[in-house]
Amino acid sequence: MQHSLRLAPRRRGFHLITGEVEAALTELPRLRVGLLHVFLQHTSASLCLNENADPDVPRDLELAFNEIAREDFPYAHTAEGPDDMPAHVKTALIGASLTVPVAAGRLCLGTWQGIYLCEHRDRAGPRKLVLTIQGELD
Repeated sequence: MQHSLRLAPRRRGFHLITGEVEAALTELPRLRVGLLHVFLQHTSASLCLNENADPDVPRDLELAFNEIAREDFPYAHTAEGPDDMPAHVKTALIGASLTVPVAAGRLCLGTWQGIYLCEHRDRAGPRKLVLTIQGELD
């Protein structure tokens, strides 16, 4: 089964989207065992699994990635603003897809894990996800 999920625009940073993903998967409660593949159709944002409890974690991740892919680096690609090429670097490092196991109608995330949209642009638009779920229904 496959669904499209359009996420509202968000400010730059790491945003927990686990609930939005789960809500879009209407057949999830009936899935006995399977896999969820989440694919982000953009090149200046990414997806990751990380801690979902302490709000310092997404803030610290944003600080660290801003150091790794600095806006003041002498990039050649600058036509779309100073945050664009660093956004592409961050996406290349983090990735645009995730695969999460499913069992007994639930995502098999660890106790402290959540799915994050990593928004790397200052003024991004909506983001689109393709959610593909495979498995055995009850």
